[in-house]
Amino acid sequence: MDLERLRRLAELMEEKGLVELEIEDEAGKVRLVRGRAAEGGAPSRRGTLEDGAGFEAGGALPSGGAPTVTVTSPIVGTFYRSATPGAAPFVSEGDVVEIGQVLCIIEAMKMMNEIVAEVAGRIVAIPAENGSPVEYGSPLFLVAPAE
Repeated sequence: MDLERLRRLAELMEEKGLVELEIEDEAGKVRLVRGRAAEGGAPSRRGTLEDGAGFEAGGALPSGGAPTVTVTSPIVGTFYRSATPGAAPFVSEGDVVEIGQVLCIIEAMKMMNEIVAEVAGRIVAIPAENGSPVEYGSPLFLVAPAE
């Protein structure tokens, strides 16, 4: 999903007074969260539309109030930040990433699955711990989309 579409959805949320908006179709899911819900408070209203992409938007808000994109785990497995133990991580907080860039590996059933960026931007946070198990939908990275 491009940045312009995310902006239009954020404007729709503001217009309708929504704190959370989730969009899903066969391609994936996008979840926008703003205000107190983004800081961990309970959302007051929630909206759902038919549409989507392969990532979520939500979580912490970077400066300027724009939503972040949350890259979530597409599978159950073990999260690894680097290709091999002791190697440098694929990305770190503050790094700028491009669409298609490898962010991490999730090992599932002895298979290494590369997880790539579906949006260009800056890594704001990495909530998953290296070597820890992750579930389907677990947040892996928060990305502030490039302008």
